[in-house]
Amino acid sequence: MNGEEYSIEYFKENEFIRKNCEKCGSHFWTRDRDRKACGDAPCEFYSFIGKPIFKERSLDEIRECFLSFFEHRSHTRMKRYPVVARWRDDIYLNIASIANFQPFVTSGKVPPPANPLVISQPCIRLEDLESIGKTGRHLTTFEMMGHHAFNTRGGAEIYWKNETVKYCDEFLKQLGVDMDSVTYKEAPWMGGGNAGPCLEVITEGLELATLVFMDLKLSPRGEISIKGQQYEKMDTYIVDTGYGLERFVWASKGTPTVYDAIFPDVIKELVNAAGIEHPLDTHPDIFKTYASLSGAMNRRKIIKEISIPPEFIKNALEPIETIYAVADHTKCLAFMLADGIVPSNAKEGYLARLVLRRVFRMLKSLGIEMPLEEIVLMQIETLKNSFPELENSVDRIVEIVSLEKRRYDDTLLKGERIVMQDVKRDTEKEPTSLTIETNRLIYYYDTHGLPPEFVEEVVSNMTDLKTGMGVKVDFPENFYSLVASMHSSEERKGAMEPFVEGMEEKTKSIPATIKLYYEEPSAVEFEATVLDSFDDFVMLDRTLFFPEGGGQPADTGFLTLVPKDENRALKVVDVQEVEGVILHKIENGGISKGAAVSGHIDAERRIPHARHHSATHIVVCAARKVLGDQVWQAGAQKGEKRARIDITHFKRISDAERREIELLANRMVMENKEVRASFEDRNEAEQKYGFGIYQGGVPPGKKIRIVRIGADEDVQACAGTHCSKTGEVGPIKILRTERIQDGIERIEYSAGEAAVEEMQAREELIRKSASVLKVPLEMLPTTVERFFAEWKQLRKENERLRGEIAEMELERLMEKKKEISGVEVIAEVLPDADMKEMLKIASQLSEKGYPTMLLNRRENSSSVVSAVPSDLSGEINASEWGKPVYKMLGGSGGGTAIIAQGGGEKVEMVEEAREEGLKFIEELLKKREKKLL
Repeated sequence: MNGEEYSIEYFKENEFIRKNCEKCGSHFWTRDRDRKACGDAPCEFYSFIGKPIFKERSLDEIRECFLSFFEHRSHTRMKRYPVVARWRDDIYLNIASIANFQPFVTSGKVPPPANPLVISQPCIRLEDLESIGKTGRHLTTFEMMGHHAFNTRGGAEIYWKNETVKYCDEFLKQLGVDMDSVTYKEAPWMGGGNAGPCLEVITEGLELATLVFMDLKLSPRGEISIKGQQYEKMDTYIVDTGYGLERFVWASKGTPTVYDAIFPDVIKELVNAAGIEHPLDTHPDIFKTYASLSGAMNRRKIIKEISIPPEFIKNALEPIETIYAVADHTKCLAFMLADGIVPSNAKEGYLARLVLRRVFRMLKSLGIEMPLEEIVLMQIETLKNSFPELENSVDRIVEIVSLEKRRYDDTLLKGERIVMQDVKRDTEKEPTSLTIETNRLIYYYDTHGLPPEFVEEVVSNMTDLKTGMGVKVDFPENFYSLVASMHSSEERKGAMEPFVEGMEEKTKSIPATIKLYYEEPSAVEFEATVLDSFDDFVMLDRTLFFPEGGGQPADTGFLTLVPKDENRALKVVDVQEVEGVILHKIENGGISKGAAVSGHIDAERRIPHARHHSATHIVVCAARKVLGDQVWQAGAQKGEKRARIDITHFKRISDAERREIELLANRMVMENKEVRASFEDRNEAEQKYGFGIYQGGVPPGKKIRIVRIGADEDVQACAGTHCSKTGEVGPIKILRTERIQDGIERIEYSAGEAAVEEMQAREELIRKSASVLKVPLEMLPTTVERFFAEWKQLRKENERLRGEIAEMELERLMEKKKEISGVEVIAEVLPDADMKEMLKIASQLSEKGYPTMLLNRRENSSSVVSAVPSDLSGEINASEWGKPVYKMLGGSGGGTAIIAQGGGEKVEMVEEAREEGLKFIEELLKKREKKLL
């Protein structure tokens, strides 16, 4: 990107000089003619620590100062967006203020909600997790104060580079910054498929703001090359600025770190809970010097530079860095959980759990027993004046965090056994050298939830075992950033994406289909003209056929050629939509372009789909009322007989909650509320109803179809077909609930006639059960309970008797032992024993010192168990002993050196197989006897 992009009139008018940094080679603009470096780290150290850049101000004061500054300059103040990016289908977390307006506004498809606008947006980025607490400046959660102007080529310009730099300069002057210390460093920006010139605003070694002039987009035919990628000019050009709220507060306080500036009360509580002293109190000079260098050097270089004592690092620096990270992460959790993220093993829930488990680990390392939820509530207490909505979620946050702690503890209990088993297995193959690689650590974390530090601990505790010798753990410093980056974005391709991509070229010249199913939702017949056809697909100028989408299956039916003397019905078996064009897949023939047709949809299919779609909205609405606002749709499917909805929730739905959801849903039905659907401006809909409208997904376009139930009790962006009133849905019966994955609950239900059929089927099941037991319906529960109690008692008695028989069997088998080369061996057939019994008996006999092989004889198969005392397992392998026996029975098996099991279907060969087993062990024991001699 050439210097012309940065030739800004404001710089010329105010006597800025463009210079080349003598340290990093970057170009920058400055008023100071004597300046030689760009001012950015590592070219310059933090020189404001202990010497604030301007008058001290709080977070609230800086935020209000910024917002008011731009309001007075004709910018519209916007409310914050959630930290979970519900309006995006490509990322999970809100990473920047411009992300609020991507992709629709930035691409020009949708106008901005205001222009220009100003916002202070809480953001979350997890790509630098390992740096949190250590560099003094990195944060997971920060407020990006931004002013944005959205310009369109050929339209009236709002403002561009000149005004953006002017505003920045004026704002810094208003705060009291020494303007001779300010530099504007040229740094081309790229991100999210866009690019543009960028100026980093720096003073005293600290970057305060970034001014991006977004005007390029990725294009394989682009003529502008930046870092090996080709770009072309966008139809829009956008001012995208980011002023770091926390950094401005830090600059005004001059504290050693940004954490001391923004979390003073929380850090004080954590320091006391950990029983340590803040190094600012015990080693102020060393700590301030270290902090001033931390923006320019890593720890190793700083230690070498200023000779920091090792005891300071271990006893003061490392503990306070961990406390800083806890303070940062708990603010992150406050926003994540309050904005509705449910910890899980997928999507945004994965990222929340990652942060939670890092903090659990840190608190343990510090010896802090204070529950994590208490620290999160401390953060909410400090944030409530600026973000009062966080307080609404306090009870849910406490429940989620305490539940996650129990799950984490359970994970570690199970995890020790998993790691030890893996290490023992692998060291059998490589007894002298084993490394647990990064990929295996990621597997442990993603699959079992085991942190790499825990894996290191387990391995280190195995050093006394032969199998643990020489085991190393390849634990990269950026591990958590690595796994966070792997789970921070969504693969947008759906199941229909290949189909859509293949059809876009064929349909691009065809006008959008008129959607009669919106205009005439109760109609079942229509007339239309064929615009085109290819393969098995027909495109009409208008249609009643609903295309598959939003979990609702496509309509089916038939098309009939007109006039009637050419009557021929063509079956419509599938319907899809590609960029507004609806494709009807037909069987048994084709239709030529320009033909007139009559269409008829299958109403017996459409009506249940509409009922179940409306029922889905009703059930989700009821679930949010019962379970909480964190409920979010994670998937749905509607059918003719039943439907299901997958929702985010942090625990299993109880029977009482299920009944309450069902009751509320049916109340909404009985109240016969109006169901209204209309197309609304996207921005207006978002501002009017919030981002909950995207429960079912994010539709494209300036106008989106909004479906509202009653007095806006449920409002969603939805393209599906619906009933006109909730009463038309009919009864709703929840059939079952289940946890399909961690953090995701599935509710399955039926509506209308299908619900009545389900209730009748269940009623018949109960009637038949009562008939079998010969009791009235009302007596069925107590009768079943009595029978179950009697059955349990009989089972206990049966187990007792089997135990006695087993003892007798043990004695009988020991009497039949056969001595082979000085070793007493047992090999017998137990015709009626099952595998469980044989395993138990064989194990008991091997513990008594007898190598044992037991076989049974069932109708169609024979099972085999072999067990060897541990002191003989080096010479007699139970798994090897079983192989010739399984083979003779025509089957297979496997196991360990101590115990193995298998079998086959050649029941008639059981005695011969037993003899083969005896022959095998006899040969082994004779070889052993010769070695001993």
